[in-house]
Amino acid sequence: MRCTAFASLSSLAAASSLTPPVLPLIVRNPYLSTWLANARDVPWSKWPMFYTGQEIGFSILASVTNTSTVYPLLGRAYDSLDEKSEHYNISLPTYLGAQYDASTTNLSYSIPSPKGTGGQPAELILSFLSPITPTSTLRQALPAAYITVLVKGDFDLSIYIDVNGQWVSGNRGSEIVWSLDETDFKDAGKLKSWRVKRRTEQILTEYEDRAEWGTLHFTGPEDVSHESGTSADIRHKFAKYGQVNNTNDEQYRAIMDEEPVFAFSKAFNMSQNASVGMESVLFTITHIQDPVTQYASARGLTQMKPLWQSYFFSDLALITYHYFDYKHAAKLATEYSAQLEKDAYASGSSSYVDIVALSARQVMGATSFSGTPDNPLLFLKEISSNGNSQTVDVIFPAFPFFLYTNPRWLAYLLEPLLEHMLSGQYPNDYTMHDLGYHFPNLTGHADGNDEYMPVEECGDMLIMGLALVNSLSYSDASSAQSPWSIEGDVSTRDSDDVSAFALPATLETRNGVLGLDSAWGGNAAVAKKQARQWLSKSYRLWHQWTGYLVDYSLEPHNQLCTDDFAGWLALQTNLALKGIVGIKAMSELAEVMGEEKEAKYYRNISETYVKRWEELGMSRDGGRAKLAYDWYGSWTTLYSLYADAVLCFHPTVTGNDSSDALLSQNGAQTPILGPELNKRDFIPHHIYDTQSSWYLSAMQKYGLPLDSRHLYTKSDWAFQAAAVASHDTRTAILNSVAKWLNETSTDRPFSDLYKTEEDGGFPGPDFFARPVVGSHFAFLTLERACKNES
Repeated sequence: MRCTAFASLSSLAAASSLTPPVLPLIVRNPYLSTWLANARDVPWSKWPMFYTGQEIGFSILASVTNTSTVYPLLGRAYDSLDEKSEHYNISLPTYLGAQYDASTTNLSYSIPSPKGTGGQPAELILSFLSPITPTSTLRQALPAAYITVLVKGDFDLSIYIDVNGQWVSGNRGSEIVWSLDETDFKDAGKLKSWRVKRRTEQILTEYEDRAEWGTLHFTGPEDVSHESGTSADIRHKFAKYGQVNNTNDEQYRAIMDEEPVFAFSKAFNMSQNASVGMESVLFTITHIQDPVTQYASARGLTQMKPLWQSYFFSDLALITYHYFDYKHAAKLATEYSAQLEKDAYASGSSSYVDIVALSARQVMGATSFSGTPDNPLLFLKEISSNGNSQTVDVIFPAFPFFLYTNPRWLAYLLEPLLEHMLSGQYPNDYTMHDLGYHFPNLTGHADGNDEYMPVEECGDMLIMGLALVNSLSYSDASSAQSPWSIEGDVSTRDSDDVSAFALPATLETRNGVLGLDSAWGGNAAVAKKQARQWLSKSYRLWHQWTGYLVDYSLEPHNQLCTDDFAGWLALQTNLALKGIVGIKAMSELAEVMGEEKEAKYYRNISETYVKRWEELGMSRDGGRAKLAYDWYGSWTTLYSLYADAVLCFHPTVTGNDSSDALLSQNGAQTPILGPELNKRDFIPHHIYDTQSSWYLSAMQKYGLPLDSRHLYTKSDWAFQAAAVASHDTRTAILNSVAKWLNETSTDRPFSDLYKTEEDGGFPGPDFFARPVVGSHFAFLTLERACKNES
């Protein structure tokens, strides 16, 4: 992988134009989530952090053995070293900057030659890969990531890398135990792996959002040296000798009691090469939890195993497979990033490429795969805002990412909610808000006293349900909702015990890569069969929620919408529109099920309601939508227009029916049911034009405020609004978010809620690392929607 890998990783340099305050390093799920803090500074200025800002012990050093000079690369391990030591010198490398795509973050350095000005410096890249693999749910389900160190030079260099116990507990006083495993499977190479966990695990318990159960496996190849022990002692040894000593400290203790660290070192003997050489070493980090959650399923409260356990017989089997699968995982992730870059650049700009690249790992970092291949589940944590589990109004803004990347994962997110409510464990007529007050305990709300967003979340579920159904049908790659839907064989499994969207009984192999999914959906006949199989089990819920919207969506009583931090409010204009679009969505779900009378009934109601909504919700001069029907002089971001468009209810936007179409598309623009149901705009197009013009007049330095009450914005809703706006408005919103990323004072992973003026900081509450940034994919999802020819 040497020459090819170095060239491939170096090529990322052209892809990153924005400088966010924080960058993802190892981000796989709510508990394996490590970020580069203070990313606009050098990587050794701070320790890496958990998404909450809590430091994580993770450091990398380099040593030039000829001069006994040690260089910090990541983290503050050099704080342990003696600046006046007689045995080594401490110097700083030249940091060349960070590059990133959807799966990878690269940190690049230059280290001076021991020959002085007459020698060539060594180039060094630290590459962190958390692969997003839309064609391989198996790989996406692995709670593991890769770290590659690549070196190019002509002098000897050694690398040191360590982790501490903060990876397995948020409490610095927790006692931990550890061991070194050396594997030797017959069909694979030998590996060394540190195994670290709490002495007494607290199953399904958090401390400051950190998991208090689970085992960390830190793995390297057999030719690295290893050592565990007190952090300062081991780092001194490496600085002095350029290696560690293959010993293990067995005095188990607390995380910060003479801080034990678990280290590897690797020597690169580059001076033996006749010319400049290139070498690399691969490490992996895996955080294994069993169970991953407890969930109030139809069979009762169940401790849920990770999905990967259906494929691997032991932890070590998983770790070994993952390590030696690097080439394939990297290939799949690179293909995803390349397609995403191409699509995002065509849709927006180089800034948009960076925005969606930064958002992708953050979305998946809130999720954890569970269930079995027959019935896969994807659990989600509402990160940072309150820790709820499977929150409907958080899944909803994330859904554009899933529709673009892999719609089956959206189905796996909805399934726990559907199963729970079908089992009768939730008493209300509207959909539940979430599956549990705090992840990982999805214990439901048997008393019905969850957060009150009835219109919001009934609309959310119906919109996502129809979007999922529509994504099943396509005629070729260009008409598929996701670029990866068409890859693989068409697979349907007829059984009451198997999900309509089950993974294939035998994972596929294509182009020499094993462990791949089958195709998602297929032609109209396949799509309708799968849609009916899925909807039939839960149809009474969709019907029930629509009935609630018929009664309460046109004039919503005092309640919360998804922007709950803004408070309760009656007669919310955008909220009412979402409910009405939800009713319209149900008319098409009923059509899919062959319920013609219901379809006509809901279609007539939605069309009647939307006319009345315009009278109530638009300002008297027709120049904007009001925040609430009775709040004259107010205005709001009308982001529910996006649902109207993405569900193919608005051919002026998603089709070529108008010379004023805002998005250029090719091919017929129809949903699963064909063109006959969508020959005219459901929401009048002049409302789209009106809102687009208003947004330009309301723009602030860092974006479009959410509404007239405050000067903060929500980037998820801003992107949904921009997706259906004019080119000028879309560009203005996109550029303002890019400017904010470069200048914001926030110091956490990509926030979706921030001030549009002053320093672009948190307005309170502080939202960060949330999966709602999946709405940053709104442009891409809309541009691929409605292309099916039935």
